[in-house]
Amino acid sequence: MITTLDNRDSSVLEGIFDIYEQGHRFNYDFEMNLDTKMLNNKLFCTFTDLEGLEDLIQNIQSRYSIIYNKLFVLEIVGKDEYVVTYNVDQTNVNTIPDNTILVHRKKESNTLYTINALNELIKKLNGGVVDTRYKVDWQHYRNCVLLTQHNELNQLNTKIYKIINL
Repeated sequence: MITTLDNRDSSVLEGIFDIYEQGHRFNYDFEMNLDTKMLNNKLFCTFTDLEGLEDLIQNIQSRYSIIYNKLFVLEIVGKDEYVVTYNVDQTNVNTIPDNTILVHRKKESNTLYTINALNELIKKLNGGVVDTRYKVDWQHYRNCVLLTQHNELNQLNTKIYKIINL
């Protein structure tokens, strides 16, 4: 299931982009057709491997004004994958880097998640029913990224690799 958010001018998150089918290394559902007018102070999560990490960090720093002046680099436990998370505001977003998803964060559990993943999680926990009033116990999802992979919920456990103060 793909969540489509509509506004008067355009649609946001019109579909998914499966980078695995495009020959990219990371096999997650990436949301395309983001309406950059709606991206005011959003949290981006960009996937990379260790080899590409430093180039990615330099690219992000040169491309955006980072809100809060911090980049968080998380290692995905058990994989040769890393994610860099950073807040940007809409005034400096012209393009979105490859392998990037828009995420939300629960501070109390340090959980990053996409809206599609949240819907899938609620459906899994609530007998197949998506209910916006359902209360998720976020402590069960501490230090992880929840996203969809081939329209299925995927939990990536993380640990801090480094924090970059700009």
